[in-house]
Amino acid sequence: MSEQASTSQAAVSEEMKAEIAELERLNGLPFASSAMGYIKRTGPGLLQSAMTLGAGSAAASVIAGASFGYKLLWVQPVAMFLGVMMLGALSNVVLTTGERPYKSFGREIGKWLVVLWALGTIMSSIIWHFPQYGLAASAARDLGALQEIVSIPPEITAASSAVDEAMKTNDPAIIDQAKANLSKVTSESTPLGLGFTTAGLAISFGIGILILCINIVTTFNYGGDSKGVRIYEWFLRGCIALVVVMFGIVVVAKIDVVAAESGEIFKGFIGWYGIPNLWNVDGSLNNSTVTQVLGMLGAAVGINMTFLYPYSLLKKGWGVHHKKLARWDLGMTMFLPFVLVTSLVIIAMKVGGVYDGADVVNTTIRPLGAAKALGGVLGENAGRVIFDLGLIGMTCGAISTHMVVCGFTFCEMLGLQQTKKRFRLFALTPAIGILGVVATLPIWFPVAASAVCFTMLPIAYLTFLIMNNKRSYIGDAVGSGVPRFLFNSILVIALAVATIGSGIKIYGNVIKKIMPA
Repeated sequence: MSEQASTSQAAVSEEMKAEIAELERLNGLPFASSAMGYIKRTGPGLLQSAMTLGAGSAAASVIAGASFGYKLLWVQPVAMFLGVMMLGALSNVVLTTGERPYKSFGREIGKWLVVLWALGTIMSSIIWHFPQYGLAASAARDLGALQEIVSIPPEITAASSAVDEAMKTNDPAIIDQAKANLSKVTSESTPLGLGFTTAGLAISFGIGILILCINIVTTFNYGGDSKGVRIYEWFLRGCIALVVVMFGIVVVAKIDVVAAESGEIFKGFIGWYGIPNLWNVDGSLNNSTVTQVLGMLGAAVGINMTFLYPYSLLKKGWGVHHKKLARWDLGMTMFLPFVLVTSLVIIAMKVGGVYDGADVVNTTIRPLGAAKALGGVLGENAGRVIFDLGLIGMTCGAISTHMVVCGFTFCEMLGLQQTKKRFRLFALTPAIGILGVVATLPIWFPVAASAVCFTMLPIAYLTFLIMNNKRSYIGDAVGSGVPRFLFNSILVIALAVATIGSGIKIYGNVIKKIMPA
């Protein structure tokens, strides 16, 4: 070992010793006194927050708010609480042992299990990359429309509206006819049959390339030294702050409505209304409402998040002394931002007048449609602009974390030491998702990905539950007494909810696509 390398390692060691000493000091302080010290040192939870605050969360929150107003405000906090508890179990295992989970879990549980875990992570990161770019491009085209730039020909807009109306009938023949007409109009009236004007294509690829370039720079920083990691974490903080501010402005603009309806908002958060419109008139269970709620509960945490999280802990150099900090990190930079953003979106749907009071799942509402509906919230189109910028901020953070997780996962799967070059090369894998600005994947691709990813999530949860209770592996870190019982009870609930939620997703995204009624 060179003298320079030895000096570098010694410096890192001294820095870590100082950090551990500071953490021990913070651990002995009262809550209020230690809070800022912990918050300054958070980081890995940011990646999880940015990853889950993407196109999926935006769509789920828009549908929840547009369909039920404040009544489902409780769902996202409960969903993320269960996810945070499961990641807390994972952090306990990883920080206790300091081992890389791909190897240790493969040795302790089963090699094929971790291979599927990694494959599901890569597949989901690539597949869900497409809708992130799609949402960003939709928001950018909507901003262009405010400048009277026509991105979608009027005949295609009319045909798309006809499809939305057909979907409300639940008649397969009417729906198929409307979709066939849309396909025909699209192929006949736009360049390459992509459904956009030349200006629309320019806007779509322009925002896609801009976001990709920004994320390449920031993600490559994460693949570097500790300074690069800090730069990347500040980038994510910026993305999340932008999202919070943008959606917050829309809500604050209607602060008089928020104040008048604060009681209803509070009821929504505590689950006062439970699952609204749970029963049909004939006494049967309302499957659409149940599916919406259970799907939201089971899908707040994705399979790729479960792979990224332990490696982001190790990347920070955290160990057994960082356990309390890890809990703070999950609470302050994962749970809190997720709940804040999704709640603001739901509230915006109600105060902006998108919710019509019917309490029926509105599957035709989309984030872009919600942005248009909020056009008059802050005067002429200002609410629409701000909502669009918030959507772009959400996708930007999610895209970067998809790239980061691919950089980690490929190195682990292939048994390669993680170097800057390798990490950066593999981080570019999901960049093909930029094509999502104008196109969707062939139906078989997301179907296959859904089958693997949603099947693996409850299996991964079960693995974390087992490993967190494996005394032969983590010793006394399994806990004891009432706290251990309560924590394990929450983990079992999280596993059950994830299993049910994954089952719903598999039914909707796989079975119904392969065997339509």
